[in-house]
Amino acid sequence: MSGITRGRFEVFSNNDEALINKKLPKELLLRIFSFLDIVTLCRCAQVSKAWNVLALDGSNWQKIDLFNFQTDIQGHVVENISKRCGGFLKQLSLRGCLSVGDAAMKTFAQNCRNIENLNLNGCTKVTDSTCNSLSKFCSKLKHLDLTSCVTVSNSALKMLSEGCHTLETLNISWCDQITKYGLEALVRGCGALSSLFLRGCTQLDDEALKHIQNHCPELVTLNLQSCMKITDEGLVSICKGCPKLQNLCISGCTNITDLSLTALGLNCSGLQILEAARCSHLTDAGFTVLARNCHELEKMDLDECVLITDSTLVQLSIHCPKLQALTLSYCELITDDGIRHLSSSSCGQERLQVIALDNCPLITDITLEHLKSCHNLQRIELYDCQQISRVGIKRIRDKSNWTQSVRFQWSPGEKSCKEVNRVRTWFR
Repeated sequence: MSGITRGRFEVFSNNDEALINKKLPKELLLRIFSFLDIVTLCRCAQVSKAWNVLALDGSNWQKIDLFNFQTDIQGHVVENISKRCGGFLKQLSLRGCLSVGDAAMKTFAQNCRNIENLNLNGCTKVTDSTCNSLSKFCSKLKHLDLTSCVTVSNSALKMLSEGCHTLETLNISWCDQITKYGLEALVRGCGALSSLFLRGCTQLDDEALKHIQNHCPELVTLNLQSCMKITDEGLVSICKGCPKLQNLCISGCTNITDLSLTALGLNCSGLQILEAARCSHLTDAGFTVLARNCHELEKMDLDECVLITDSTLVQLSIHCPKLQALTLSYCELITDDGIRHLSSSSCGQERLQVIALDNCPLITDITLEHLKSCHNLQRIELYDCQQISRVGIKRIRDKSNWTQSVRFQWSPGEKSCKEVNRVRTWFR
């Protein structure tokens, strides 16, 4: 009976005369309640004794997101939820719940042993002890987010590797105590990892990536943003050991050169998303190899790749027909001619949705004319492109109906005229 015992069903027949409770089978009412969010369930629980039984049945609480209530959630709330839901709960988000600590998470782990997806992003009171509890009691855990749990250390990863062998996704971004030793322990015990987020783990180096190479052949997503000790040596190892890689972020890895792009092109042909912002050593040569081998590319962030020229855009226009979003902000060598090649290609005309050209000083109104052939374009970003004129913006808005927003600041030569419809860059 999905968690409602025969004795609890007697509440309906003995004490509740509401028509809906008489006409509909209790199993059907329970099924209806299963579609309600937690706020509505709590309200329904106050209607009557019968509805209280239905609303608080554990089968209705398989997925819980408490982010909207983060300021109110204390440890005892999590403990009570775990006792109510028990083995039914499979997905819980405590993102931003700053008051939740290890004691509450231990009770949670003991009661909710079927948990598969757990988000502890920003739970700064959570320490290695919580990972120990998860390792002991939650062997079915598949997705774990420990972003900004800054006290988490190598010991936590070792514990997870010993008890959570089915782990597929782990986010330990900004856990800056993590080193190559913790990562080695993790990947040795969690060979099923497909997504690994290591943003801001500043102690990780090339040796850490070699451990990933040796133990994570199924890796699809890897985020190394701001891991500034990483060099080509480590990234080449990843490319050779993780051929299924589709999403890669190396933004802020300032030591990366074309050697890494070449390795990506030759080993990871299924790559779909590349974020390489602030990798200022990358050149046209590397992107040529990448484009000629990675035909599945959909989104690229090349912000501050200051050495690339129109040649990169030519290669992308020829070899990457699925490209949807491209950030070229601060790529100061890009000109109208490069945009012409991109916009006249099949990807430009059929796929391109977002293009960011902030602070590209050689871009002029001619670029806007070229972009009119991109029929699916939804957003252009032109902040501080000083050769773009008011006339050019007006002309493209008058003649085109596909621009949803333009981010643009006039050059200082214009009389304090600003048109700033600020929008978020896709990659931010």
